[in-house]
Amino acid sequence: MTSTTFGIFSSPLSSAESDSLTDIEDVPDIRLDADAIKSVPLPTLSMNGNAMPSLLPAVEELNKDNIDLSLDVDSDIEDALSEGLLSNDASEMDEDEALRREREVEELLKEKLEAWTESEIDEMMFFLKEEGMVEWLNKYIVERRIPVKKLIYAFPVLLSKKRLEMSDVALLPVLKAAMVRELRRRERLQQYSTLDDALFLLRRAQRIIVLTGAGISVSCGIPDFRSRNGLYAMLQESGLYGLDDPQQMFDITYFKEHPNVFYSFAHQIYPSNFKPSPCHRFIKALEDREKLLRNYTQNIDTLETLTGIKRVLQCHGSFATASCINCRTKVIGTDIKDDIMAKRIPLCKICNEASKQAEKPKKLKKKKKKKRTDGWESDVDEDMIPSYPPGIMKPDITFFGEKLTDDFDDKLMEDRKLTDLLLVIGTSLKVAPVAEILTHVPHSIPQIVINKTPIRHINPDIMLLGDADDIVKYLSDRLGWDIAQLSTSEGTLRNSRKRSSDLLTNKSKPRRVADSHIWLFEGAEGGKFVESIEAHYKERLAATPPSRRTSAANSRATSVSASKTPSIRSQSTESDNRSVKRMKSR
Repeated sequence: MTSTTFGIFSSPLSSAESDSLTDIEDVPDIRLDADAIKSVPLPTLSMNGNAMPSLLPAVEELNKDNIDLSLDVDSDIEDALSEGLLSNDASEMDEDEALRREREVEELLKEKLEAWTESEIDEMMFFLKEEGMVEWLNKYIVERRIPVKKLIYAFPVLLSKKRLEMSDVALLPVLKAAMVRELRRRERLQQYSTLDDALFLLRRAQRIIVLTGAGISVSCGIPDFRSRNGLYAMLQESGLYGLDDPQQMFDITYFKEHPNVFYSFAHQIYPSNFKPSPCHRFIKALEDREKLLRNYTQNIDTLETLTGIKRVLQCHGSFATASCINCRTKVIGTDIKDDIMAKRIPLCKICNEASKQAEKPKKLKKKKKKKRTDGWESDVDEDMIPSYPPGIMKPDITFFGEKLTDDFDDKLMEDRKLTDLLLVIGTSLKVAPVAEILTHVPHSIPQIVINKTPIRHINPDIMLLGDADDIVKYLSDRLGWDIAQLSTSEGTLRNSRKRSSDLLTNKSKPRRVADSHIWLFEGAEGGKFVESIEAHYKERLAATPPSRRTSAANSRATSVSASKTPSIRSQSTESDNRSVKRMKSR
C-alpha cells in the first residue's frame, strides 16, 4: 500500500483517493498536517460502543503533509460517493438479495437519521461554508473527537455497510469529498442582483479579492486559452507543432522531451510589447483606493506588475524569472529573452559551460513506440527525438504536471478570513486549484463575476456578461473613478481631463436578463444559458394574472430607478449578523 501526500489547495483529488471511494480493498494512507491534530492526544474513537481506530497513530506515522482540500471541476466524485450501495442493477438481483439490500438501506437510513438532528446539521454546514475545511476538520475531529463515520452521516451521502466498517483514516477521503461537494453548493445572496447593487458593493468593500484570467489581457493582443479563437484553438488549427493535444505545449513532461516545440512558439506570448488593459487599470484603481486585498491572477504576462499593482499573486508563475530544469538555478526572465525571441532553447550556464556549442540538438537517437497517458500508442513508429543538454532553462510558469507554489496555499488561507468581496474577471474557472477559490471563500461574502460567457458551475450573486474592458469602464464611470492610460515609467495612474465615460464608445446600454442577476453588455455570449432563463421567465409571466404582473413590474421599476443604498444597507445588516454568527460558532 502506498502513501499519498496532498497539498491544501494546490492539487486535485488524487487518483488514489478517488479509487478509495470505489475499491475499499485498496485505500491509501492519508497524511495529515494540522498542528492541532498533532498536539491534541486522541483517545480511541467510538461509535455506538464499537471501538474505532484513532487518527493520532496515522498522524504520527505519516508526518507533516497536508490534507488535500481541492477537487477538479469535472470530477465524477459525486457519483463515486454512492458506489457500492445504490449502483447495482436491481434486475440482476434475486428476490432474497433485493430484500436484503432493501433492509440494509433501511437500517443505514435509520442510523443516519439518528446520528444528528436537523439543527445540528444546519450548524455544521454553516460552519463549513463560513470557516472552511481545515477549521471544520479541526473542530469536529480534533476538538470534539467525533468519529469520521458519524461525521459522514451529516452529509447527503449514503455508503454501504461494508464501507462504513472501514477505519477513520480510510474514510477520511470520503468525508473530504462530501465536504467539497457541499462547499460547491453555494446559495446566492438574494439581496444583490442589480447594477446598483454591484456599485454599492464596490464602494463599500475594503478588502476585495480579485481573481483574474486570460480574458483581461485579450485586448492587449494576448489570446486567451479556451475560447473559440483562443490559444488552444490556434495551436490546433495551425498544425505546425505536431501536438496530439494543444495542452501539450504547456505539459512539463512533453517540455522535457521536446523543449524545441515550446521555444518555437514562446515568442508569441512573451510579454515584451504588450500594454495593460482597462481591466488592469481598474484593479490598480482598487489598490490605489486601498480596496484591494489581493489580485490572484492566472496570467503569466506580468502586466499586473507593469500596471504597478503591488498586491498580486501570480498563481501560475510568469516570465519574470526562469530556472534550470536540471540544477534549479534561477535567473531573471530577461536573461533568456533574446533566446526566446530568436526561437532558441536557452541553456543553463552552470550546467553547460560550452552553451553556445550545445545550442543545436545532438545526433538524433531512436526512441521506441511509447504509450501515451490516454492509453493510446503513438502513431509514429521509431519516433526520432533529439537529445538535448541536461541544463535547459524554463520560464517559471506553472506547466501541467507541476505543483503550484506554497504561496498560493498560504495567502489564500490568510485572505479567506479577511475578504469582504470576491470579484472574478475574465476567467472560465475551469482549471484547479485556482477555480476552487470561490469554493473556499466564506459563502456569506458577496461574489461578482465579469466574463464574456456564463460560468455555469458556480453561483455568483451578480453576473456581468460581455467585453470585460467595457464592463469595467462602465463601472468606473458610475463610480467616478478615472482609469485613464498609465504612465508606464512610473506605474501609477496618470491624471487626465477626460472622464472614463469619454473613453467609452457609443455602445448599447447593459440589459438585464429577465428579472435575474445576469446583465448583458456589448460582446456578451450568453448562448442557450441566457435563452433558457428568458424562456422560463416568459413562462412564469404568462402564468401570472395581469393584475399581479402589473404590480410586480411597477415594483421592479421602482427598485431600479430609486437609490438602492437604504435597502441594501438594511440587507447588508443581515450579512453582518451572519459574520457575528460565524465568530460565535468558532
